[in-house]
Amino acid sequence: MPSESRMTQHLDPRSPWVISTHDLGKRPGTMRQTTLTLPAPANLGVDMIGVPKDADVELDLRLEAVMEGVLVSGTAQAPLAGECARCLDPVTSDIEVDLQELFFYSDEDASDEDSLLDGELLDLEPTFRDAVVLALPLSPVCREDCPGLCTECGIKLAEAGADHRHEKIDARWASLQGLITENDNDQEK
Repeated sequence: MPSESRMTQHLDPRSPWVISTHDLGKRPGTMRQTTLTLPAPANLGVDMIGVPKDADVELDLRLEAVMEGVLVSGTAQAPLAGECARCLDPVTSDIEVDLQELFFYSDEDASDEDSLLDGELLDLEPTFRDAVVLALPLSPVCREDCPGLCTECGIKLAEAGADHRHEKIDARWASLQGLITENDNDQEK
């Protein structure tokens, strides 16, 4: 029995990520290649890095009619923005992901997790979103050898230099520290 949410879901043909397959018909073997530039959807990322909302996403796609539906395959390239997990400096880069999804013609051939066509329309955004989120680094770095921040004072270790240190005094001996200073002053007299 098809789920109610799948039966009532209708795609908006004006949405940039909704693609028409009208020219493919339902003739297996019919194929179309296309290159698109679409705005990135909102909230596409992980804690430290992601694709900025409305950034240009370059898609190079192949849509092919098969017996069960339409097979979409290709690549997507998008810019990334975030911050270094070690020093918190801004990080920018690009990501390229492979896309492949079969959009079924009917509920009968598909499981609950499979994608369905809405008439002749398919929504590519969930496929793109899944591919990008899985490919994002969980701990992005500004450079591979980034030393990060000092755990004592928070200064960037790359700027502080190799001789950056903090004097560590064991709390059990802290009261004796004053005696050494007083004793040195007495010897100078």
